[in-house]
Amino acid sequence: MTVQSSNPTPSCFAGDNLLKNKWIDRFLRSRWYPGIIQWPTLFIFMVIMFQLLLGPATAHDNLGTALTWVLWWPLIPIIFLFLGRFWCAICPFATINDLVQKFVGNNRPVPRFLKKYGIWIIDASFIFITWSDHVWGVVANPVGSGILLLTLTTGVVASGAFFERRMFCRHLCFLGGLAGNYAQAGMLSLHATPEICAKCTTASCYKGTETVPGCPIFEFPRTMSSSANCVLCGDCLKNCPNGSIQLTLRPPTKELWFVHKPKVEAAFLAAVIMGIVLVQNLTMLDVWGSALSWLESVTGTTSYYVNFSITFLVAIILPVSLLGWASFVATKYNNASFADNFTRFGYAIIALDLSAHIAHNLFHMLAEGKSIVYTGLALFGVPSHGASAALVSTPVIQMLQFGLVGFGFLGSLYIVYRIADTYHQDEVVWATFKPYAILMGGLGILNIVLFTLPMSMRM
Repeated sequence: MTVQSSNPTPSCFAGDNLLKNKWIDRFLRSRWYPGIIQWPTLFIFMVIMFQLLLGPATAHDNLGTALTWVLWWPLIPIIFLFLGRFWCAICPFATINDLVQKFVGNNRPVPRFLKKYGIWIIDASFIFITWSDHVWGVVANPVGSGILLLTLTTGVVASGAFFERRMFCRHLCFLGGLAGNYAQAGMLSLHATPEICAKCTTASCYKGTETVPGCPIFEFPRTMSSSANCVLCGDCLKNCPNGSIQLTLRPPTKELWFVHKPKVEAAFLAAVIMGIVLVQNLTMLDVWGSALSWLESVTGTTSYYVNFSITFLVAIILPVSLLGWASFVATKYNNASFADNFTRFGYAIIALDLSAHIAHNLFHMLAEGKSIVYTGLALFGVPSHGASAALVSTPVIQMLQFGLVGFGFLGSLYIVYRIADTYHQDEVVWATFKPYAILMGGLGILNIVLFTLPMSMRM
């Protein structure tokens, strides 16, 4: 049984409006936001590109590698948790896109194909980039990282030159799907007030005005029921003539309890991300060498391309298959279709995804964090060879990882319960809950086991 909410404002957005604070309101409405953060970010990006392409050839000595993979990449999921897609508002690619459009943009409409299948392209590109990191050593090779960023920059420039708004960010950016999933688990939400919007005839929040452009990600705040595609750029806030826009805090994962229009591609990506986290953990363990040797004996080839690709494929298929199993079992009790169960409850994995992703990256940030300082000082001739890069000890990191996975597991369990309770009644809720609880428990245990084993460094 589907339960329809009578509350005109999506309950996932409920909370105190932070814009009631005059300092926050003035800052977000000012002409300085988000530029005051965008331009320093773009400058740092230029330094990173210079270092990656023209700096030291080894990752251990390269500031660009340290800033990208020891600082930025671990911070990304944390930013999504606390600030939603705020990173997308200050991302250097977005700034480059806007600059290109300003001077040479043709503002052509987004092709229908991308509107319909863009998220699948994003899913595929995220999988491909992760795979290529392992087979071509992108992260471990500064030039490889530089080429990756240069390729993305080329795509951004081409997109900005031909198409309107931030088409690349919405339909092609490999981080877009990840950002959209994680932002729904985030604690910060920007949304409109339906009662006020009902009387509006300008739609300036979407169309823009003479001084401020419309939503760069093609979102209409009046009908927006999710944070998945809101980048918190503040344009709608500046354009709205009626004070409809609100900025609220909410408990983590709350939006995932009330997904009004679940999408199979988002559920699929949630399962895929879990597989990617698992394979990232596995390949950084000492036991990976033994596992690889065993796989070579089974396949009869020593080709790393072949053997890693098999491992990668199995790691991705495993959580997708387990989600499919749980969804099939649930159909026996709740009378929903397999597709409906897969799509609705796939979102519950996002909490565990986010916690496991942060836990994995936490190792690099805390075990290699000082490398940012060391590689920075090396630019000025200050040697640091032999110095420990760790900020805290390995046991401390592991305890933090276990805690994060535990919170993610509990978060996923609660999301499953809330989704089941929304769509079903009485004993059907718990019957639906059980297979997904087993799924979350299995994935959580698998992560815990991997985090108990020693990991290798990037730097």
